[in-house]
Amino acid sequence: MQRKPFLKWAGGKYRILDKILRELPDGSRFVEPFAGSCAVYLNVSAKRALISDVNADLIYLYKHIQQEGDEFILYCRSFFTQENNTKDRYMKLREEFNKSCDSIKRGALLLYLNRHSFNGLVRYNSKGRFNVPFGKYKLPYFPLRELHDFYLKTQEVETVFTCRDFRRVFAELQDGDVVYCDPPYVPLSETATFTAYAGNTFGVQDQRDLAALSEAARHRGIPVILSNHDTVVTRSLYVAAEVHLFNVQRFISCNGDNRAAVPELLAIYR
Repeated sequence: MQRKPFLKWAGGKYRILDKILRELPDGSRFVEPFAGSCAVYLNVSAKRALISDVNADLIYLYKHIQQEGDEFILYCRSFFTQENNTKDRYMKLREEFNKSCDSIKRGALLLYLNRHSFNGLVRYNSKGRFNVPFGKYKLPYFPLRELHDFYLKTQEVETVFTCRDFRRVFAELQDGDVVYCDPPYVPLSETATFTAYAGNTFGVQDQRDLAALSEAARHRGIPVILSNHDTVVTRSLYVAAEVHLFNVQRFISCNGDNRAAVPELLAIYR
């Protein structure tokens, strides 16, 4: 049975796990430079893993689950109360998150914000402040089982969580690694923008660097699989890769009537 992520995540990969896992070869270490919700990590069979992301709060959250287990999970649960499910309390807790320097509190509040914010978005402004509005859910779900499954995974697999740029992660790849990348996607249209969920943007040059590093890794015998939108830009970026095309139903959208299937691809360097 597949393990589900405990975070809501725009573009999360749980629904297309079969497509991804089918293409991932076995390796001694699984490497994911864009952690996101960790849907793929939760379901690979490698006994070692390197999971990285530029969002430090996300990595704090994962580390505290790994290191403190049930104690930290119970602390996270303490924020999921009826009293805290109002716009006023949400805004106060969001401000506490933005002001806090305590990684434990920021990690727990990230989970609270993710489950109470509009569409479950994780987004920061240019100053690094979480800025998603209140979501107005009747009873936000506390993902106890999913959190416990994540904790168990971190105990079963020798996992290192790091906060690094993807270029550093690629620079430290080793023989036997298998890499899966789910970067911020290339926009489907000229009017769309790159995702800025960690307080910065992921631009065209970043996309080019990622494609080049993936091809270089392949030449070293390290397979890399990337997800992205299927666009003219991505097809040109991944011209050296084997490309698989498919449509994915979008479940997080500002417009509830506009959650149509979107074209995506897997670029496979092996």
